[in-house]
Amino acid sequence: MKDKIKKTSKFLSYVLRHNPAEIELELDENGWVEITQLITHANNHGKNIDRELIEQVVSTNDKQRFAISEDGKMIRANQGHSIEIKLDLEPSVPPAVLLHGTAEKNLGLITGDGLSKMSRHHVHLSECKKTASAVGRRYGKLVLLEIDTVKMIQDGFQFFKSENNVWLVDSVPAQYIKVMD
Repeated sequence: MKDKIKKTSKFLSYVLRHNPAEIELELDENGWVEITQLITHANNHGKNIDRELIEQVVSTNDKQRFAISEDGKMIRANQGHSIEIKLDLEPSVPPAVLLHGTAEKNLGLITGDGLSKMSRHHVHLSECKKTASAVGRRYGKLVLLEIDTVKMIQDGFQFFKSENNVWLVDSVPAQYIKVMD
């Protein structure tokens, strides 16, 4: 069952964050879709999912990537989209330092150009060393970066906090980044 949950989580990440058209699904402007539609479209494209499995994925996902609406009828990804959606997040004041995990091979580019959102809506930052480390290790030898959010806010940058406690910002120029020892 654990393997099925993991595969379903990856599938949901893909269709809810990057390519709903893969299963002929349409998200609303905020990234929400009716769970019944998701199930129907997924099953019509060879994915065997049901409401119970979706709820298990949402409740057990260690990064809390997904949210179910208060009425229980809709689902969306919390952040990480490469498709155009409106997350409707309000600007928020982050802690003085946030973290970003990356691979050592990216360090030269980052120290020169900073962090950019690339194909995503935002750069993702964390309050938690464990989370930032897990993200960075996925891409190679881990390097942790400290982000000076106090200075960034003073210089006019806005931060947003997603429902699953990921801090989001449009970019992080190199002058606000320090490599952790």
